[in-house]
Amino acid sequence: MNPHCMIPIVKCPKDYQAFRINPHDTNRLAIVFDSVMANASLTVCVEIFDVGGKTPPNRHQNAVEMFFVLKGEGQATCDGKVVPIAAGDSVLVLPTGTHAIENTGTSRLYALCIMVPNEDFTELIQRGIPVKLDDEDLAVLQRLESSPLISKLQK
Repeated sequence: MNPHCMIPIVKCPKDYQAFRINPHDTNRLAIVFDSVMANASLTVCVEIFDVGGKTPPNRHQNAVEMFFVLKGEGQATCDGKVVPIAAGDSVLVLPTGTHAIENTGTSRLYALCIMVPNEDFTELIQRGIPVKLDDEDLAVLQRLESSPLISKLQK
């Protein structure tokens, strides 16, 4: 038995804490795992963009940030380059790249976001305004649990 193995941490969408960093933001961040929980310098969250929503341009000194689009469509901008994004697309932003994500679609945009190292991202999110995930959010985040394929695989 591996002496470094530990019991995995399992959460479901109803356990996620969600925040708006600023009152007028058009995106929300639902924290999946933070540095304390993971005992590692990372942030894992789902970023939810309302129609027309976007992040302000931002950059990280040392962190790599990855976005995996779960649902919706939009555009990613990094250092002046703009690319369209849609469900299934991944975006990797290297340290010091000034970047933003924008929802250009007609419904909400959902993206899994992973940032390593944390660079106080979790703390920034948690200093924001707590918000609730609504039924639409939970339906998107729980989609795999109700998938017929996943149900077959679990049997």
